[in-house]
Amino acid sequence: MAFITIAPPAQPGSADAPLSGPRKVSRPTTAPAAERGPMRSPSLRLGSVRPGSLRTVPSHILLIALALVSIFPIYWMFVTAFRPPSDALSTNPLPGPLSLENFQYVLKTIPIAGMLANTFGMALTLAVSQLLVAILASYGFARWDFVGKKALYLLFVGSWLVPFQVTMIPNYLLVSQMGLLNTITGVVIPQLCSAFAVMMLRQHLEAFPKDLLDASQMDGRSSWRTLWEVVVPNLRPALAALGIMLFISAWNEYLWPSLIMQKSDALIQVGIRGFLGAEGNNWGAIMAASSLACLPIFLIYIFLQRYVVDAFVRSGLK
Repeated sequence: MAFITIAPPAQPGSADAPLSGPRKVSRPTTAPAAERGPMRSPSLRLGSVRPGSLRTVPSHILLIALALVSIFPIYWMFVTAFRPPSDALSTNPLPGPLSLENFQYVLKTIPIAGMLANTFGMALTLAVSQLLVAILASYGFARWDFVGKKALYLLFVGSWLVPFQVTMIPNYLLVSQMGLLNTITGVVIPQLCSAFAVMMLRQHLEAFPKDLLDASQMDGRSSWRTLWEVVVPNLRPALAALGIMLFISAWNEYLWPSLIMQKSDALIQVGIRGFLGAEGNNWGAIMAASSLACLPIFLIYIFLQRYVVDAFVRSGLK
């Protein structure tokens, strides 16, 4: 059986209507089906999986597991903080019943707003001072060659490699002799310099274009003006990333403030330990105070996430 199809007559004005004038014959823009080769069906395209993508599946599963393990303590802190005090030791992983009694108890018991303000000032002072010392030291190491340069830089690196527990007792005795125990100044002074910050900035300044420094010198700028008018503006991404890292490190520090401020609760790190007692630990209040202490860091990351990631990518800090 054979079928004959007859094309319908073309309507006037349509694209298929014959033209009165000479008609240009255009060549087909696409190649014939025989030249294009066999067409692949959508099912075949969806089913095709590159061999390299299968190799990344175990690593992705491992990363997801590590992320869940890392996030779980934060999740458990907030879940316990929003529970009633009677359910503080509950092992139910699901949140609820929700309650604000722990937060109300924390706000009535300790001056947490003043503690957060003091901790913010302490962390900001440490970040700014460590950044300033790192700029000056790394600029000196990268700009000039002098006798004992390598030995002095090795001392910087060595101070970073020495564990904190080794220098803790000498620093404590020095702060005690200065009469700065139980003060925020005693917490700040031994940490005004960070060897880690000096090392990181020195790497960036070693890669800084020497032509810019020579051009600045030819323009009549001194070394001091070159540092603040040429070097620092070009290092803003690296300085921003390093400053945020130093601030978060100072905010999260617990051991040194708890050692210096044994009779003072001016900082949030040592104020939380007031809920630990010989009669029992108030875990609900501890979790609520810890949640409030984490809020500034969370806000910094939420509002500066784009700048933090961009600064880390540009500066190469990882």
